[in-house]
Amino acid sequence: MTKSASTPKTFEAAVSELETIVRQMETGSLPLEQALEQYQRGVVLLRHCQDRLDAAEQQIRILEGDTLVSFQPDDSGTNDNSHLSDSTRG
Repeated sequence: MTKSASTPKTFEAAVSELETIVRQMETGSLPLEQALEQYQRGVVLLRHCQDRLDAAEQQIRILEGDTLVSFQPDDSGTNDNSHLSDSTRG
């Protein structure tokens, strides 16, 4: 059971594994014991993902001077930050 005890190397890997677990559980075809194991693994993965998202948000807050700025891409698909005030540009 090393897979269920290990932490995924990336956020994306954790999300992918969590999506797989959700699909398996939605089918209703897992035996009870396996469903419980998968549920527990899902909780671990969910907490891991939330921790990673919290850490990313904290990094953004630090980079933005503790002020989160709404992301508004321009029509060209790039974000030139022209809509931001001088104090929020990096």
